[in-house]
Amino acid sequence: MTKRTWNPKKKKRMRKHGFLKRLSTMAGKALLKRRRSKGRKVLTVQKKVK
Repeated sequence: MTKRTWNPKKKKRMRKHGFLKRLSTMAGKALLKRRRSKGRKVLTVQKKVK
């Protein structure tokens, strides 16, 4: 049997998709700007894994 594709790790998730990672690139800043202008309640992934 093959391994499952979703094996959640909070640290890896935050490092790849977190707020600081978004701020570190121009594209990430643009993404945050778009999400703010749209009125998103959540801008980036949270520490809580569902």
